[in-house]
Amino acid sequence: MVAKQVLFEKVDNHIGIITLHRPEAANALSKQMLQELKDIIDYVNNQSDIYCIIITGSTERVFCAGADLKERKTMKDEEVVETVKKIGEVIEKVENISVPTIAALNGSAFGGGLELALACDLRIAKENIMMGLTETSLAIIPGAGGTQRLPRLIGLGKAKELIYMAKRIDEQEAKEIGLIEQIVPCNEFLQGVIKYAKNITKNGPIALKQAKLAINKGIEVDLSTGLTIEHLCYQETIPTEDRVEGLTAFQEKRTPEYKGK
Repeated sequence: MVAKQVLFEKVDNHIGIITLHRPEAANALSKQMLQELKDIIDYVNNQSDIYCIIITGSTERVFCAGADLKERKTMKDEEVVETVKKIGEVIEKVENISVPTIAALNGSAFGGGLELALACDLRIAKENIMMGLTETSLAIIPGAGGTQRLPRLIGLGKAKELIYMAKRIDEQEAKEIGLIEQIVPCNEFLQGVIKYAKNITKNGPIALKQAKLAINKGIEVDLSTGLTIEHLCYQETIPTEDRVEGLTAFQEKRTPEYKGK
C-alpha cells in the first residue's frame, strides 16, 4: 500500500488542517503529492462546516522544499514543462479554496514551497526559518505563480530583488516586508496557528467566503469594477440566517452561533 503524502484532519469543529507529509524528501511536491493535494481541496470545497484551512508540513524543519528535483532529473524537457504546469494548476486550486487559508510555515519554504504559501490568504511562520524564491540560482524562474503573486503582495521592487538575487530571508525580514503576517514561537507553533484561525472561524462563514471573493477578484480590476464586485458579494449575505443571527446576538449582547446558512 502506497503511503499517503498529504494528510487531512479537522480540529475545533470548523478548522481543517492539510499536512504535507513527505518527511524523507523535505515535503517536496511529487506527482503523488500534487494529486492528493488536489483531491483534498476538492473534498474541502464540498464541506459546509469547514470555515478555515491551515496548510502546514509534517517535519520540524521544512514546510515544503518546492519541486521534487530528484524526480525531475529523470524527466525529459517536455515532461518538466508539464510538471511545472501541474504544480501551478494545483497551487491555483489552493488560491481558489472558497474559505480563508493560512500557510503555517513550520520550517523553510523555498521555490514552489513558498509559491504554495503565497497562494494562501495569510502566512504565519515559526521562529528561525528561511524562505525565498531561489529558482534563478538554478538557471530557471519561479514557474508556479511566484513572479505574479509576490509582487502583488510585497511590491514590485522588493519582489524583483528577492527573485533576481535568489535571496533567502529569515522570518523577521519576511514580516518586515509583508511576506508573512505573524511569527509564532516554536514550542507553541501549531496551537498558536489554530488560535489565530479561531479569530477567523468565530465570524460568519458565508461572510468570510464572500469577503475573500470580493478581495481576490476586486484587487485585479479598477476601483469602480471592484466596488461592483463588493456590492454583489455583499448581496449574497443579505438573505442568510447568519445575518439575522448576527443582528439578534448583537441586540441580546451574546456570542452569535453561526451555521453557514
